[in-house]
Amino acid sequence: MSDPTGEAKLEVKQASKEVKESENVAEKYSALTVSKNSEMNMGELSSAFSAVPTHKPVKKQIQFVEDKQEFSRFPTKAGRRSLSRSISQSSTDSYSSDSSDDETSPRDKTQVNSKGSSDFCVKNIKQAEFGRREIEIAEQDMSALISLRKRAQSEKPLAGAKIVGCTHITAQTAVLIETLVALGAQCRWTACNIYSTQNEVAAALSETGVAVFAWKGESEDDFWWCIDRCVNTEGWQPNMILDDGGDLTHWMYKKYPNVFKKIRGIVEESVTGVHRLYQLSKAGKLCVPAMNVNDSVTKQKFDNLYCCRESILDGLKRTTDVMFGGKQVVVCGYGEVGKGCCAALKALGAIVYVTEIDPICALQACMDGFRVVKLNEVIRQVDVIITCTGNKNVVTRDQLDRMKNGSIVCNMGHSNTEIDVASLRTPELTWERVRSQVDHVIWPDGKRVILLAEGRLLNLSCSTVPTFVLSITATTQALALIELYNAPEGRYKQDVYLLPKKMDEYVASLHLATFDAHLTELSDEQAKYLGLNKNGPFKPNYYRY
Repeated sequence: MSDPTGEAKLEVKQASKEVKESENVAEKYSALTVSKNSEMNMGELSSAFSAVPTHKPVKKQIQFVEDKQEFSRFPTKAGRRSLSRSISQSSTDSYSSDSSDDETSPRDKTQVNSKGSSDFCVKNIKQAEFGRREIEIAEQDMSALISLRKRAQSEKPLAGAKIVGCTHITAQTAVLIETLVALGAQCRWTACNIYSTQNEVAAALSETGVAVFAWKGESEDDFWWCIDRCVNTEGWQPNMILDDGGDLTHWMYKKYPNVFKKIRGIVEESVTGVHRLYQLSKAGKLCVPAMNVNDSVTKQKFDNLYCCRESILDGLKRTTDVMFGGKQVVVCGYGEVGKGCCAALKALGAIVYVTEIDPICALQACMDGFRVVKLNEVIRQVDVIITCTGNKNVVTRDQLDRMKNGSIVCNMGHSNTEIDVASLRTPELTWERVRSQVDHVIWPDGKRVILLAEGRLLNLSCSTVPTFVLSITATTQALALIELYNAPEGRYKQDVYLLPKKMDEYVASLHLATFDAHLTELSDEQAKYLGLNKNGPFKPNYYRY
């Protein structure tokens, strides 16, 4: 027969033991957290938690020793705003947006690199070491461009070339610029987008002697000032242009016509810039040969398609944390950029609509499983609008007025003309900065529309792009510059040209080694049957990949 008194004593003893064990755990844990500067010993922490009893312990409040900070259960509105802002910055900004930098405009600073030169204007030259690390990381995935650099470095095919460039200034672009310098060129550089510059990379380039005039968050006035500083400098006459968007070409053509006439060649990589070149050519005002890199196969089919297929999600996720499953998204334009965006969004379960003016592209969208609509037909129901047409006023104020609360609007085209952002800067609408490159535009009735990067290029303004794909484009640009600079007089007239097919194939072949890919070789009989040279080109110029 059991003894009730004995059982009661046993339960009291067991409870006492549990309390003591809990107190021991509390003492061990609090000892590890006495000071925020002390390093946590993982062995001690593991040992401490291993002492926790497996059966249910007696509830006891754990007190932390010397806790110097007290947090209210619900932070104040100011506290929440500060916390939200700090989290947003750390998750979306690079080192270049370090909050420790002062707000002084780089134009008002006097900076000197280690060589004693001040011929540059960047956010902070002291960030050069960090930028060098970024460039070294990019080089690892740009093996084809590095290979081209090594092959041609001894020949110096760009000796005497003075290249003025206006592109996104990123670690990948820096690898291109340093390749051009290694091949004999002198370079001066500025940014084609006020939000895409990596400040630490601009500093690293300036430290090596490249005259860079760019920083993240430029004003419109800063943007044109930087372009002018690149072009208008004493004792330096540019003879080649590498442009992305046509702003540099346009500035030189309008403001420095005599300098523009002495240019030996222009290389342009964007839809917007190529369109401007064709306009000049059609009007008979293009007085130098230009190479249309944007429509080269290696740019269209890789940078425009595969790059955007990955970077559209990166940009949207970093800025909005949105989940795409079940979301209704309309993509304006079904060119290569639009195709990449649609494929990525569809893969995540989004319901994707497409708007198009071209019946061929529209039919492609239909065959790929997307419904082709007019924007006005779905404007009230969609959650996200993405523009990628290269046109202007693709999304108007009237359409923005009809969008539902919480909708996201962004642009994947080069220029900021696709969304009518200017119409949103009116007294009745309130702009609220949520985090870097993210604004809430608030209507009088309280409706909010989320605008990303103020309508500028989303992926390079708000995130990054795949390095390997940029290697393909950068190698194409380098070869185009070499071709135009070294071409005998008369080969290229004052017109716009596509990259020779053989050159496109060469760029592609340089990148195959990364995948350990092995090309099949034609036999003499097969080459004769097809009427081809065994070494290429393998497709006629009219072939559409």
